[in-house]
Amino acid sequence: MALPDFLIKKVPKQKNIRQIRALLEDSNLHTVCESASCPNIGECFSKQTLTFMILGNICTRGCAFCGVPKGKPLLPNPKEPEQINEAVQKLGLNYVVITSVTRDDLADGGAGHFASVITALQNYHTTALQIEVLIPDFQGNIESLKTVLSAKPYVLNHNIETVPSLYSKIRPQANYQQSLKVLENSKKINKNIFTKSGFMVGLGEDRAEIEQVLADLRSVSCDIVTIGQYLAPSRTHLKPERYVEPQEFKEFEQIGQAMGFKKVFAGPFVRSSYNAGEIIK
Repeated sequence: MALPDFLIKKVPKQKNIRQIRALLEDSNLHTVCESASCPNIGECFSKQTLTFMILGNICTRGCAFCGVPKGKPLLPNPKEPEQINEAVQKLGLNYVVITSVTRDDLADGGAGHFASVITALQNYHTTALQIEVLIPDFQGNIESLKTVLSAKPYVLNHNIETVPSLYSKIRPQANYQQSLKVLENSKKINKNIFTKSGFMVGLGEDRAEIEQVLADLRSVSCDIVTIGQYLAPSRTHLKPERYVEPQEFKEFEQIGQAMGFKKVFAGPFVRSSYNAGEIIK
């Protein structure tokens, strides 16, 4: 199935891209942009925006849509919080997105490491710095969620990823209701935090299922939702069932806005942390 014209990206200027890659290599840091083969990497790096991926580059789960390597991960790097802080300073960022691989091998799922990264950033920056975390489900462990929220991130993001009927195919080691509960519990723990979620389309879901996911997210007071086209990160990954037209994404935005979301950001290239700092404004 050939890519339609609206899914062909222009290659941006390379200067900032080379600078960021050199910085990441020198610091031994990972980004989900590179590890997950995000199609927006050139655009985002050229604007000096990126999403740091902590706790290594190997995930303990094998989701069918994801390009991040799977296997047995290494122990968390205790220097990573300070290394990320140094990178943020060098890049002059005022909005930082931190995500991670899923670490089911760790007792707290890596929640303590998330908190350490947030704290390190807050200790060295002014209150102007805003931090968004894109977290895994921590296997439903509410104490792990409390650990992350106790560090006071500005936005708590947890992706629902797809419709319930596709979980066994797309996300077999996760649970739809459990992911909703992460978002619901985040608001119960801190009613003032912004919560955010995202999901992909083009995997075989129908329109009614998309609308139901939006309704489910609103039912747990989710503030922001992102909706993007699934694109296979490699030739060996699951292929899209269809390419969703830009006009249909606009309709998703209108439906979500009518439901009461503070922001619905939908489009072929939208990803969960794409233009995250702009969205929160």
